[in-house]
Amino acid sequence: MNSVDLREADPSPGSGILRLDFNPPEERVPGFEIMGLATLHQRRRRRRPDAVHRVDFHTLTLVTEGSGEHAIDFVTYPCRPGTLLWIRPGQVQRFVRTGTANGTRLLFTSAFPPHSSSADRLVNEWYGPACRQLGASPDYAVLSTLLGQLRAEYGRPEQTMSAEILQLLLATVLLQIDRLPHPDSGADPHAGGEVYTRFRTELELSYATTRRAADYAHRLGYTVKTLTRACTAATGQPVKHVIDSRVALEARRLLAHTDEPVATIARRLGFPEPTNFGKFFTRLTGLTPRAFRLAHQGQQ
Repeated sequence: MNSVDLREADPSPGSGILRLDFNPPEERVPGFEIMGLATLHQRRRRRRPDAVHRVDFHTLTLVTEGSGEHAIDFVTYPCRPGTLLWIRPGQVQRFVRTGTANGTRLLFTSAFPPHSSSADRLVNEWYGPACRQLGASPDYAVLSTLLGQLRAEYGRPEQTMSAEILQLLLATVLLQIDRLPHPDSGADPHAGGEVYTRFRTELELSYATTRRAADYAHRLGYTVKTLTRACTAATGQPVKHVIDSRVALEARRLLAHTDEPVATIARRLGFPEPTNFGKFFTRLTGLTPRAFRLAHQGQQ
């Protein structure tokens, strides 16, 4: 069975972080692939198994046996039977310890799910939970069954395999995940409604150009109070905190995983003066940019 090509690509424009493309050697269904997790690990051992990278597609992993560890955006998650990982385009990840973990890994582009379903909304919610621990729950059994159906359909002879069935099964998987309890206490993106969804979309486009809540309110046609109410309902934090946290996340990614000068990173994130960037970063993380870089790169 074919697998996504894990060749190292040039860093994506403006990112400075190794990017992996969705580029299967013999793509059977454009924008979709499914494989065993152990198969992926065997292939990666021939390259740079501990490399930090981004992907420009979605990766869903359900661990069914064994154990290991996987880091996503500076959080290391233990992987064991029932662990569900959803890594979205742009997130930084690293296989900390592959261990003996095995299961099913599903890869798909944002364009693959059917656009007529609610699943289309889910693939654009880049801020959703990265990890859920399902254990031996009924939810685990349902997702395991659905992924088994996907693997069975994908494994059919090419002339009988149906891309439409794969799309609909994937939509069912995503909708099933969407109904799971949110793993972060006090955080529920759905609680913010359409206002929060529109705000997070605009934030992803504009976090490097403005950190003013009033700018986002003006662009979206809301008041700052409305944005704050939506953000507080969804995350427990006011809108300014959500904006600053997104900027700080990108700063952490670039400081930890590139050798770009701090001044370059500051300008990229909308800080004309590195001194102001340093004060901002220290306030958000408790470390200076240099100290954060030394600490994290030393760990690697």
